[in-house]
Amino acid sequence: MALAAAFVVVELFIGVFYNEHREHIPGRNVVVVSSLLMFALGFWDDLRPLGAKRKLLGQVLISLLVCAFGLGIQRFKIPFTDIILDLHGWGWLITILWLVAMTNLINLVDGVDGLAGGICLMLMALLSYVGYMHGSFVLLTAGMAGALLGFLRYNFPPARIYMGDGGAYFLGFQIGLFSITSSQKGTIFAAMVAPLFVLALPIVDVAIAILRRGLRGLPLFRADRSHLHHHLMSMGLSRRRVVVSIYAITLIFLLLGFAAIWSRGQMLPVLFGIAGLILLLCAGKLSFSREWFAVGRVLGNSLGMRQEVQYALCLTRWLEMEGGRRSSIESLWQDLAFVAQRLGFSFVKLTLADGVRVWEQPDSGSLLHSSRYELQGGRCGTLELKASCANSEEPSDQQSDDEAVEDGRTSCPLLADAKLFSIMGELVAEGWLNATKDWEKANQLPLRFTSRSTPPRNKPHRRAPRPFAPPPVLKDSAEGSVSR
Repeated sequence: MALAAAFVVVELFIGVFYNEHREHIPGRNVVVVSSLLMFALGFWDDLRPLGAKRKLLGQVLISLLVCAFGLGIQRFKIPFTDIILDLHGWGWLITILWLVAMTNLINLVDGVDGLAGGICLMLMALLSYVGYMHGSFVLLTAGMAGALLGFLRYNFPPARIYMGDGGAYFLGFQIGLFSITSSQKGTIFAAMVAPLFVLALPIVDVAIAILRRGLRGLPLFRADRSHLHHHLMSMGLSRRRVVVSIYAITLIFLLLGFAAIWSRGQMLPVLFGIAGLILLLCAGKLSFSREWFAVGRVLGNSLGMRQEVQYALCLTRWLEMEGGRRSSIESLWQDLAFVAQRLGFSFVKLTLADGVRVWEQPDSGSLLHSSRYELQGGRCGTLELKASCANSEEPSDQQSDDEAVEDGRTSCPLLADAKLFSIMGELVAEGWLNATKDWEKANQLPLRFTSRSTPPRNKPHRRAPRPFAPPPVLKDSAEGSVSR
């Protein structure tokens, strides 16, 4: 909200004191209106989540609006030649892809307080220089750079204000727009490639994350904890040191972006080579680089992994749907224990405000991995999951899969891998969180084991189908071992 307000103030200031500068720049009203529309879309999502498809549709429609009013990538100059190509209808498609990509890239960068704001400050400084050279939006980009500098004072860790989707969408869309308007008066290749140098590290990080998710069978834009800043924090760095470290690397790429503009694109091959060398050096210096670039290992296990992940997604989706159908949290907990059992976990512990429920597999063997999830700061409960060595063993030839389920054992060899255990655990935690949200929405009751709704008289309650396996043995913290 603060960044959008600053943008409006800067635009009004330019209109009052530098109106002659404003009148000479075509498409200024389109930039202002479309930027505020993109902020409104992100702010709406902050207040009430819209879902990925609706957000993407909104971004595409706003980008279409920009194209309809004449702003877009219309020509392309082939590097190192004097040949200029008219893109015609392809220009609309490229413009939409560019704007949507920049919008979402900045949103993905916003994983640690102060990170996206600092990178956007560097980008606005670069675009101010490009605007100064080509006579386009220099005052507006400089004003936004000043607004970001003031914003970072309160957004830098420990943050007192937050960017949110509204601010990230707003800044990413503006960066895409300003690079397009600058390219219309200069060499499109240099003006649009220069910001990519600043975003080199986030682009590589996001691209590898999307590739990993695709190979594992996960949704491509699903949030995870495998990004660069997550790895740096897992190495023991504080949030401040993580942000400053990424700033330092990005500052080097910012200088490469300025060099691309100064050379008018003539040094791009050399600059790309330098950028690639810097990325390789960064990966080599960081102890997690093998894990970060572990695409080969994931590819080797992708078939079995994708099958298990798809199975987990189906089960957690079923759990989410049960959230809107169950009349009590007690019955929903049994569904959670059933899902965890089928996925190969040996221990599940759920803590709510009024009690604790535990399911544990008999004779589970030695502990392999464990994880604990505080859902929405504990408001939706605390979930603890464990996997033991017995869960990773295949059933014997004499024992069928049904018999293995009946005696409480399941087969999931992937849980022996710590990374894959983490993925499966996150899926279960997300499924439970979404299920409780649907349960609260349907029943309008607090999240308690003792809460139970009464089905409306005019709407008969449909009994849930019996699971394929008998319900697992559960433990109540106060009553000991019981079968629910």
